[in-house]
Amino acid sequence: MSTPEFSRVLDVRQCDRRDVVLEATPEECAALAERFELVRIDSLKATLSLTRMGDEVHADGTITARFVQSCAVSAEELPVSLSEPVALRFVPARPGTDADEDLEIDSDDPDEIEYPGTSIDLGEAIAQSLALAIDPFAVGPEAEEARARLEATRSSPFDVLASLKSKPKGGDA
Repeated sequence: MSTPEFSRVLDVRQCDRRDVVLEATPEECAALAERFELVRIDSLKATLSLTRMGDEVHADGTITARFVQSCAVSAEELPVSLSEPVALRFVPARPGTDADEDLEIDSDDPDEIEYPGTSIDLGEAIAQSLALAIDPFAVGPEAEEARARLEATRSSPFDVLASLKSKPKGGDA
């Protein structure tokens, strides 16, 4: 297993009543941009308060990021500034549970992340939270013009059939 692009590992025992600030380096931003298919990530920062309850760690705070993504229609570059609350709950990995098992969760519940051993990776959790916050269908001001150009170049199926009918048949003598 390779190390994630933005890894910040903490021992669970170091997570009680602690405030942390995680900030991605330019190299980590570049690697995450490639992973998430963004033009670039200019900054990624998380400010979190950690609370430990037994083996569980709760991380609450804010993710802020500045990145550039491509318009889903025109491919123009769209600058995005993001500031979102984040609520994570790290729980010990449960032996014998199926990772693909469907769990019913409430949208108000914190994201639950299982961890093996005694360490959590806050950086990877923040990277995944960023990935979920990116709008995969973002469109920019040139999107309507790009759609219009595409529609203008499309032929209807009836036009294609008519062009086939009007072509002379080859091979007749």
